Amino acid sequence: MPTPIPSPLVRGYEVVIGFETHTQLSTASKIFSGAGTQFGAAPNTQACAVDLALPGTLPVMNRGAVERAIRFGLAVGARVAPLSIFARKNYFYPDLPKGYQISQYEIPVVQGGRVEFMLDGVQRSVRLTRAHLEEDAGKSLHEDFAGQTGIDLNRAGTPLLEIVSEPDMRSSAEAVEYAKALHALVVWLGICDGNMQEGSFRCDANVSVRKPGAPYGTRREIKNLNSFRFLQQAIDFEVQWQIDRVEDGLPIEQATVLFNPDTGETRAMRSKEDAQDYRYFPDPDLPPLVIAPEWVEAVKATMPELPAAMARRFESQDGLPAYDAAMMTASLATSRYYEAVRDASGQAKLAANWLMGEVSKRLNAESRDIADVPLLPATLGALIRRIADGTVSHNGARQVFDDLWSGEASDVDAVIEAKGLKQMNDSGALMAIVDEVIAANDKSVVEFRAGKDRAFNALVGQVMKASKGKANPTQAGELLRKRLSEG
Repeated sequence: MPTPIPSPLVRGYEVVIGFETHTQLSTASKIFSGAGTQFGAAPNTQACAVDLALPGTLPVMNRGAVERAIRFGLAVGARVAPLSIFARKNYFYPDLPKGYQISQYEIPVVQGGRVEFMLDGVQRSVRLTRAHLEEDAGKSLHEDFAGQTGIDLNRAGTPLLEIVSEPDMRSSAEAVEYAKALHALVVWLGICDGNMQEGSFRCDANVSVRKPGAPYGTRREIKNLNSFRFLQQAIDFEVQWQIDRVEDGLPIEQATVLFNPDTGETRAMRSKEDAQDYRYFPDPDLPPLVIAPEWVEAVKATMPELPAAMARRFESQDGLPAYDAAMMTASLATSRYYEAVRDASGQAKLAANWLMGEVSKRLNAESRDIADVPLLPATLGALIRRIADGTVSHNGARQVFDDLWSGEASDVDAVIEAKGLKQMNDSGALMAIVDEVIAANDKSVVEFRAGKDRAFNALVGQVMKASKGKANPTQAGELLRKRLSEG
């Protein structure tokens, strides 16, 4: 079980966060019609009679959407309901052509489960309440028409899996790591492309504050957060706003709020509805969704190796520490790149170190994703091999890495040769330099023999200086220690 961690307090208040995440499923057609789901098409070109709610049309369930829900349920250890019910969620909005949304309420397809992730090097776990299938609404276009609003129904009927968590998170940092883990998982499973800019993965955060041990406070729901950075900023602002409100003796009203990234503030959009406001009732046009055990087993047979299982394999087979293994399975793209570099280099730990170090640093600086690494795994693997066999030092390897990353070169050995970074590994030549350093540094030699380790480091530095940085520092240290012990 994940290690319990005391909840961090903000100005003496405990933060309580739960999530509702709308995950667009990666089907080619919509959940109840044959219309396409391609992003960016001209308005209303991917909306058929069913999506437009024309009289006489009937919904037909998309089998692919159900299979993706089953896949998610299996991945999070949830119960896949053998029978679930579709309901009508009634509300009026211009981009909802039927006047209701087909969703699931009392009996969802996925029940329970949990999402695990690392936070500050410690494994954490967030329980899931449910995940249910539903259709998306259309989109109102306010900017394109002066003084008017247009309606684009291309998204209407797009299949969604709404994933609802328990209110288990206690900080914005924990919420972000949960969202990242969930995002990585749905992409890993192939059920969602994860494109947050296109709305494929949208987070709603329910936030409240309370004094430790007190009942839950009134929650406000921050809608449609489409970046992890905005997610953290929105929660942090909302927490401070709610605490200020409570400290001033003012009530917090349940509401739906929006985050403005330009101001970094949340603002109320409307009062938050409760379930009874939507007047849920079973959809008479759709029969119960029956999922036979054989169907679940068939989906299970196609499941990829999951991140947790892969991390355990990296620990047992590659000898990685638990933290490194978790980092190498942070996303499917990361795990694939790591395995390719590991196989090319034969050095699992070094491969992980370079991905968490230099590669990660460059990606962050350039706001790029691991899928966009400009360095082939085989090339990075070749560089790591040269570190392992002593051809180049770690510092020298970073200089080689610079040229490889920028695209100025692609041949590791050629760069090492051209830059003169090849380490001196010849024992005879190194011993001659060691002898010269010992003869020229009597004071440091005396201090070392008196038990001062700092003096030894100084002597190693002199060897590196005399060799113009080309000496293998490990070998130089061993030879120096050997020679000093002889004296």
